[in-house]
Amino acid sequence: MAPKKNFPLRLDPKIYAALERWAQDEFRSVNGHIEFLLRESLKEAGRLNRTNQGNDQES
Repeated sequence: MAPKKNFPLRLDPKIYAALERWAQDEFRSVNGHIEFLLRESLKEAGRLNRTNQGNDQES
């Protein structure tokens, strides 16, 4: 697996709190849950093809 890209992400505190609760409900870290949500959205939009899917795990 290729190394992951690091970058700063600024979020409204209310959005972060909601993501944190949701991630806990799904037994994921906030970072892992954001990545999961982005991957699912990209798949639904047809923007993620087989060559750039990355790791397909839900963690």
